[in-house]
Amino acid sequence: MSADDSKRAVGEAAAELAQPGMIVGLGTGSTAAWFVRALATRGLDIRCVPTSEATAALAREGGLALIALDEAREIDLTVDGADEIGPGLALIKGAGGALLREKLVWEASRRCVVIADSSKLVRVLGAGRYPLPIEVIAFGHEHTLRRIEAGLADCGILAQPRLRRRDDGAVVLTDSGNLIYDAPCGAILDPPGVEAALKSITGVVEHGLFLGLAREALIGTAAGVERLSPRDLMEPPYG
Repeated sequence: MSADDSKRAVGEAAAELAQPGMIVGLGTGSTAAWFVRALATRGLDIRCVPTSEATAALAREGGLALIALDEAREIDLTVDGADEIGPGLALIKGAGGALLREKLVWEASRRCVVIADSSKLVRVLGAGRYPLPIEVIAFGHEHTLRRIEAGLADCGILAQPRLRRRDDGAVVLTDSGNLIYDAPCGAILDPPGVEAALKSITGVVEHGLFLGLAREALIGTAAGVERLSPRDLMEPPYG
């Protein structure tokens, strides 16, 4: 299958996980969009919490009922894509710029399912082509950048994060009005350590490491959709 065929296949498979009466978290990005479209065609009596304005617009177009995160005491199921999927279903997310809202929704969910094509599987996080996104407040962001560089260096990572810009050179703003620095870390050998270092920095709002949150993955392969658990990827046979 092509990458687009794989994305569509996993999106449609994930849509079958939703049941009437559920509150469903809707991820952001090209793969999650296939899930949203497939979910809309099922016509279920569900309510949905979008993780971005773009996803909210797509869901409304499909006739899905939306609620705010604050209206949902607990989310039954969240389905979202990922930029990289490493051992134990540790993830890097945020290429789409929705990492803060995505993580808020993920952490409010009973069950989180990541969907992706097989190219997103990596032996070590950071080993793929995606940098680690770090969302920061705009005020004093260059000072925050220097602290980010120092924090990563303490974790053995010498990276020079770049402020995310659009193709026309304009600075990217998240839906929450924040900035994103993309850090090309290379292999992240201690994801929990990097997570702790970044969370300790004032001015850092969130980062793209999603650790211990995904319960399962639906992966599009040449043979079809494969379902994986964190245990399946402890000793990765791929890459």
